[in-house]
Amino acid sequence: MQTDRLRRLCTLLLTGSVVVAVAAACAAGANGRPSAQAVRESLAQVVNPAGAKGRTLGLARVTIPAHTALAQHRHPGTQIAYIQSGTLTYTVKTGSVPVYRGAADNKPRLIRTVKAGHSGTVPAGDWVIERPGTIHFGANNGSRPLVILLATLFTDGRPPSIPVSG
Repeated sequence: MQTDRLRRLCTLLLTGSVVVAVAAACAAGANGRPSAQAVRESLAQVVNPAGAKGRTLGLARVTIPAHTALAQHRHPGTQIAYIQSGTLTYTVKTGSVPVYRGAADNKPRLIRTVKAGHSGTVPAGDWVIERPGTIHFGANNGSRPLVILLATLFTDGRPPSIPVSG
């Protein structure tokens, strides 16, 4: 019985490794190197926090490689994005996004609002508030990785980010 379980587990792991290898090969560009992609790491989350029943409160870190753009997307809940390092080039398609500077508990300053059809840069130390339904995307036009810390409040069972076709 134990041997059968171990054999099935090894088969699943091997199959998963093959899937990952095939996915990496498919993502490779014409030069054979994998294309650059942003990495989202879920750092912490709580389901149904006090005062927000039916919601998930999440904390994540997104690292965007140099010269890489995210796909256009929206969020099903409110998200705060703090630029930890690098400079984000931020483009809004629908809605508007306020950009702040300064500690949230020490009278942060509204620097500007990026409106639909416009782009703006958001340097390290600045942060934005993304409201549900605002369609936008970000890009790292710099030569070093861009790191963003995210606090997201979204409906339970929904992904924190939803792709939107152009």
